[in-house]
Amino acid sequence: MSWLPLSFGAPMVLWGLLALPVIWWLLRLTPPKPRTEVFPPLKILARVLKREETPQQSPWWLTLLRLLMAALIVAALAEPVFNPRERLAAEGAALALVIDNDWASAADWNKRVATAERLIDDAGSNGVPVIIAFTAEKPNAEIGPFDAASALNRLRAAKPRPIPTDRPAVYARVAGVLETVPGASVAVLADGLAAKGDEAAFNTLLSKNAARVVWATADRLSLTGLAAADNQVDGFALTAIRAPGDPAPGQVTAGAFDDKGRRIADATLTFAPGEATATGTMTVPFELRNDFASIALDGERHAGAVRVLDENSKRRRVGLLSQAEADQAQPLLSPLYYIRRALQPFADLVEPSSADLADAIPQILDQKPAMIIMADIGTIPEQVRPRLVDWVEKGGTLVRFAGSRLAAAGNDDDLLPVRLRTGERSLGGALSWTSPQPVTEFPKAGPFADLAPPTEVTVSRQVLAEPTPDIVERTWAALADGTPLVTGLKKGKGTLVLFHITPEATWSNLPISGSFVEMLRRIVQLSRNQGAAIANAEAAATSLAPYRMIAADGSLVPPTPDARPLVPGAGTLPVTFENPPGLYGSETGVFAHNLLDAASTLAPLARPQITVPVTTIQYAFDESRNLKGGLVAAALILMLLDTLAVLWMGGLFSRRPRRAGAVATTAAILIALGALFGHADLARADDAKPGDEVAIEAISKTRIAYVLTGVPGVDSISRAGLEGLTRFLIEKTALEPGEPAGVDISKDELSFYPLIYWPIDPSASMPSQAAIARIDAYMQQGGTVLFDTRDQFANGIGADSTSPATERLRDILGSLNVPPLEPVPSDHVLTKSFFILPEFPGRFAGSPLWVETSLDASNADNRPVRTGDGVSPIMITANDFAGAWAVDENGDPLLPTVPADPMQRIYALRAGVNIMMYMLTGNYKSDQVHVPILLERLGQ
Repeated sequence: MSWLPLSFGAPMVLWGLLALPVIWWLLRLTPPKPRTEVFPPLKILARVLKREETPQQSPWWLTLLRLLMAALIVAALAEPVFNPRERLAAEGAALALVIDNDWASAADWNKRVATAERLIDDAGSNGVPVIIAFTAEKPNAEIGPFDAASALNRLRAAKPRPIPTDRPAVYARVAGVLETVPGASVAVLADGLAAKGDEAAFNTLLSKNAARVVWATADRLSLTGLAAADNQVDGFALTAIRAPGDPAPGQVTAGAFDDKGRRIADATLTFAPGEATATGTMTVPFELRNDFASIALDGERHAGAVRVLDENSKRRRVGLLSQAEADQAQPLLSPLYYIRRALQPFADLVEPSSADLADAIPQILDQKPAMIIMADIGTIPEQVRPRLVDWVEKGGTLVRFAGSRLAAAGNDDDLLPVRLRTGERSLGGALSWTSPQPVTEFPKAGPFADLAPPTEVTVSRQVLAEPTPDIVERTWAALADGTPLVTGLKKGKGTLVLFHITPEATWSNLPISGSFVEMLRRIVQLSRNQGAAIANAEAAATSLAPYRMIAADGSLVPPTPDARPLVPGAGTLPVTFENPPGLYGSETGVFAHNLLDAASTLAPLARPQITVPVTTIQYAFDESRNLKGGLVAAALILMLLDTLAVLWMGGLFSRRPRRAGAVATTAAILIALGALFGHADLARADDAKPGDEVAIEAISKTRIAYVLTGVPGVDSISRAGLEGLTRFLIEKTALEPGEPAGVDISKDELSFYPLIYWPIDPSASMPSQAAIARIDAYMQQGGTVLFDTRDQFANGIGADSTSPATERLRDILGSLNVPPLEPVPSDHVLTKSFFILPEFPGRFAGSPLWVETSLDASNADNRPVRTGDGVSPIMITANDFAGAWAVDENGDPLLPTVPADPMQRIYALRAGVNIMMYMLTGNYKSDQVHVPILLERLGQ
């Protein structure tokens, strides 16, 4: 029986409430126990005139108390339940429970488990067996029937998988079991995501003795997936997808992480109203893009929101060199025209400004390319030759194309993979045939092994390689007559490659074919990992072991025991139970196997046409509450109150001397109350206030504070950065600071900290005026705030700056009493407070450190440090100090510096030491006693 949110398991007991009037009548007729008095011989005389009265019936309030107690007992016996849930009426001999446990179910898996538990409990109470199957498990997983207890154990042991569902196969197995059951209730707990073959799968499942269907889905398909991440010329282009038809706009943030899990870039992707696709670009420096190991969407806890990256997603700089001048009238005849067209989509091309090889080659090498392509370049100038050879031996890839200049230059054992035939060079370096030669199958030991030989490509001229015993091993592509077309050789850590034809379509039509693009792409991939496992055909033809897997919640985890090696091949590889998404390979090279691709969509699952009765439920936790225990407890409390009232009316608590029995009765009541409320904590006196402990801890050691912005990534970097600075201070100075403290400027006490680091993030909420006023008071009372916009790469803090972080800083400073500012002068005490520093770099370099202008400072007699410096209440930088200071638990840096200079991090830490010493000692270093030492250190 159910009344709105309240139901009763035994409603017939409520008829007992009809007895309340009878109880009332009995209580009204029953007088309370007469009051007893101890006989005092003298006091009876004093009260002889007072009339003694004894009531004839119980007081109204005592009667009401007892009636309420009786009503509570009757209600408790009726087993009331608040927010009752509908129970599943099993109309057959079994319950078939089919659950989607794929990647789309990971975000609310606990709700799905709670829903399934209720269904199994109901089936157990009805005494029917349970068939339980998961659509993302092994094909041969046992599905029952089981009893309710066994089914619950299997449900609680299950977990979401980072793979798609296989509804056709699983539903067919369940349908096979249902054929042996005369009628069953089928519960479908779907993930809400449509998949291929759904219609046939549901028809198979529901056509086998299904007497009733329970359909469970989420309220709406709210998944957002990352379908593509393409490293382009200007940045990483990202594509996110969601369910179509959503009328509301949406916005997601994507973060890029390196191989150690450190966040190094962000991008925002915006969905227009009704659009299912959003795009965005991570515009970050070329060097940082190549450090990307994975990209994930914030707030999306599933495998579809993560993409792992391999060498195919990393761009490399490719230098282009040619001695032939480009013909503007006929660009197709330019030696580099087809090379540029082939490499532009997946490489950053750099070319020298000078045609002189003596200047061009150093210009290219200064750009630190991964690969250099030389189009018909013969002799390398001797003054640059050693540097080019050293570049190859240290890991560079040199690709050379033949031509008349190369044929005339002769052999070069250091910069050519094979020796060229001298005899043919005397004829111009080319061999003419009566008919052009086609390209044969690519050798299995070369990087082109997985490419189909281009049937339309022919070669009419080429330079020939000198036959040697190892010529076959060095041949990457050959013609039908067996002569090499492309040769390659490992040189130290680098690679030498030679195309025995010209890069323009004069000796062969290979440069104008699609195979030319693929061949250059393979060589670029080889240059990225210098012969890693998947860059050569040997590994590509075999299997790659699981290395790092994407879990259902989107985290990267070690391989599971069920994961099997992956065999790369042409086309898109399916994500299966044995080949889940993740990285395959080893530390030397990996292959990225992602769940979603550019063609993926997130279509909502439509409920099939069902002819049997259907009950639709939502995923939810069990919110029903049994009120029986609470009502019984309330009745016991009223019983105790009734007992106390009776004792009081009997004179037990009067001021007269008590008997031993009364004392014992009172003690028994107190013990009973203690037993009833024993779970409650006893109040103890504590003279210390809660804030005192925080204050004592804050002032016991010098601690550096940072502002809690509410952005998890920013706050974690701030804490890691101050921990790194603290370690450096302990190592290099006599100061031993305590742990860094995160402060909420709106409520925490700020006066405990000499310095507060405030990273400005435009995504953080704007501080209230009260919070800014507290910061202003802190600065006026001697504290210093170090503002860090962390946007030096975008722009500084000058008048022309327009970055969001700088605009937010301006909004904050607009409400503060900011003194006049200037970049730290060279003779400022801050430059010599501990280390002698000409500048203050952080993770970035170039932004000045702004401090209060020293209007009254003087520098008589050309002293190394000006006098009269006070402590600046404000400092501003854009160099990201915390990013440079940040370390992990092992003391290793979390974020790379830009540029990647190891000394820049050291200088950043020294800058932090100088700032702390300046905060603690003020203008102490400007005293006359330090001048001789400073002059000596400065070499003056």
